[in-house]
Amino acid sequence: MMDWTNSIREKLMQHLKDNRIKHSHFAVASGINSGTLSRILQGNKPISMKQLIAITAGMGLPEDYFFDDYINECFSFSISIRRIRPFIFRCADFNRLGCIQQVTNRILEDLSYVPVLFDIAEELFNTDKHAAAEILYRGVCEAEKYQHSERLAHCHYRLFLIDLGDDIDKNVRAATQFETYVNRLDETDQLAALKHLMHVFGMAHKWDKVDTLAKELHRIATIQYELCYRSARPSEVKKGTERPIYYYILYAYLAQATASEKCGDFKRALEIVGLYDHGERWIREKDEEAEQIIGQFSEWAAANTYLYRLMSGEVHVLDEYADYIATREGEIFIALWHMIRAANIYHINIDNVLERFAGYIPYQSGEAEFGEYKPNIIKEKYIQFLGDLAVYRFNEGKDFHSATELMLEGLNLSIAMGSSRIINSCLAIFEKIREHSEIHKATNSIENKVI
Repeated sequence: MMDWTNSIREKLMQHLKDNRIKHSHFAVASGINSGTLSRILQGNKPISMKQLIAITAGMGLPEDYFFDDYINECFSFSISIRRIRPFIFRCADFNRLGCIQQVTNRILEDLSYVPVLFDIAEELFNTDKHAAAEILYRGVCEAEKYQHSERLAHCHYRLFLIDLGDDIDKNVRAATQFETYVNRLDETDQLAALKHLMHVFGMAHKWDKVDTLAKELHRIATIQYELCYRSARPSEVKKGTERPIYYYILYAYLAQATASEKCGDFKRALEIVGLYDHGERWIREKDEEAEQIIGQFSEWAAANTYLYRLMSGEVHVLDEYADYIATREGEIFIALWHMIRAANIYHINIDNVLERFAGYIPYQSGEAEFGEYKPNIIKEKYIQFLGDLAVYRFNEGKDFHSATELMLEGLNLSIAMGSSRIINSCLAIFEKIREHSEIHKATNSIENKVI
C-alpha cells in the first residue's frame, strides 16, 4: 500500500467532491471498473497508463495534465515497465521530454534495467521518435560508459544518426566521435555504419578518410558474403543488413573510385570502375532486387567512365557523355556540374550543353530530379555547382553580372548550411569576380541582396 495522498488521487477526490459526483457514476463515465477505482483512490492499487488517460478524460482535462505527477506513480509501488513503457511513449507523443528525462534518471538508479531501457529506445527510434530516443540512448551510454559492450556501441551509432543534419562541421564532429565505436558493432551493423560515415566525411571532402573506410567496408562485406554462402542457412547470416551484402561490396568500390576522382587520380578511378560494373559475373543472387542493384551500379560505372575520361582531358567524349545521360534524368544535374568543372579546367565552351539541360538546373527549373542522391548532398553539390558555373561565366568574359549573382546565391546557401569550408570557397571565388573592374558597378548594386 502507498500513501493515498498522491497528487493525482487528491485532485480526483477534490473533483468528485466539488462536482458532487459519486464514485460509481465517475467509474461508468470514465470506463473504469468501480471496484478498481475505489482501490486506486484508497492507494491500494497503482494507476495504469490506460487508467490515467481515462481519469484525465473523465475530469475534462488535457491528456498530459497529470504527466508530471505520474512519474512518481511509476515508482511508488515498485518499478513497473508495464507502466513506464507506455508512459514514455505518450510523453514522446506530447513532446514531454522533461518527463522522459526524469523517468530515465530514476530507472537507471538500478542498472539491471539498462537492457529494458535500451529496448524502449530502439522502439522509439524505429518509430521516428528520435528526440525521446536520444534521451534514453544517452542514459544507457552513461550507465555503460566503462563497458566495451556492443550495446554501448549501438547507442553511439544511434546518437550519431540522430545528430546528422545540414551542418557539415557538426556532422563531422559527430562522425569522429562515433568512429571509435564502429568495430564494436555487430558486423552486419558495421556495413551500414561505415556507409553513413563515408557520406559524412565525403561531404566534408575528407577523401583519404573515405578511401580508408571504403576499404574496410569492402573487407567486412566480402568476409560476410563468403560466410553467407558457406553457412548451412545463408538467410540467417544475411539477416539484419539494411541492404544485401553484395550491395556494400559494390558500394565500397564506388566510394574508392569517387575518392580517387576527388583526389585527381583518374587513372586509379578508371581501374576501380570495372570492379563495380558487371556484378552479375560474381553475385550469386538472381532475384529482381539483385538485377536492379546490378543494373544501377552498371549505369553509374558507364557514366563515371565518361566522367573520368573527360576529367582526364579527353574532351572529345563530352558530346557522347551528354547523349548518354540525356535519358537518365536522375543523373543529369550531377553530370552537368562535372561538365562545367571540366570546361573550367580545359577551357572548352559548353554553352550548347548548358542550353540543352537548362531544365535540370535547380535554380532554373526548381523541380529537377536527383535520383538516389540525398537532399543534403545535393544542397552542397548545388552550392559547388553555382560556384563553378559562376567561374565559367566569368571566364567566358561575357556575363559578369550573372556570374556575380550566381556566386552570391551560393554564398547565401553556404552560410545557411553553416559550413566554414564552403563559405571560404565561395568567398574566394566571389572576391576574384569582384575584383574585375568591368563588374564593380554591377557588384555594388546587388551586394545588398546578400543575407
